[in-house]
Amino acid sequence: MFKRLLPSVIVNTIYDIDLEQLKALGMKGIITDLDNTLVGAKEPLATPELITWLKQVEQSGFQVVIVSNNNQTRVSAFASPLHIPYIHAARKPAMRAFRQALQLMKLQPQQTVVIGDQMLTDMLGGRRMGLHTILVTPIAPKDEGLMTRVNRQIEKLALYQLRKKGLWPKEEKK
Repeated sequence: MFKRLLPSVIVNTIYDIDLEQLKALGMKGIITDLDNTLVGAKEPLATPELITWLKQVEQSGFQVVIVSNNNQTRVSAFASPLHIPYIHAARKPAMRAFRQALQLMKLQPQQTVVIGDQMLTDMLGGRRMGLHTILVTPIAPKDEGLMTRVNRQIEKLALYQLRKKGLWPKEEKK
């Protein structure tokens, strides 16, 4: 059960993702979470650093779709100025929103990576779809909502079991 929570790759931030390595793996699309993955949960707009990174992603030939469990107001206000397609109220880890994102990009699961900060939503949903998954450290964990805080407690239990089985590094990256 817990193996479905394992990411393909663990990085500290999106800026640590090796885009060339993703291309070498045949990736052409990125499905990314919004809150605490791209920006802090209370950060309304993209930072200059994020805008630069997104331009690099585009120049590298990747398509991007934001898939968020947050509401349309939040996701639209963030994604629209960047001209990035998005799916709000995604209900991750349900597969429907991941399928929609793949359809938007006209890509297959083996050509797509999911980037997110939560094992129970982003990693589980991505793994269930057969997508490459990248787990990032949450940007601003103090700003998380109630459901995310509940998920984090469940993640702690899962991490304990994964470490016990030798499937997770003893020391997490900081």
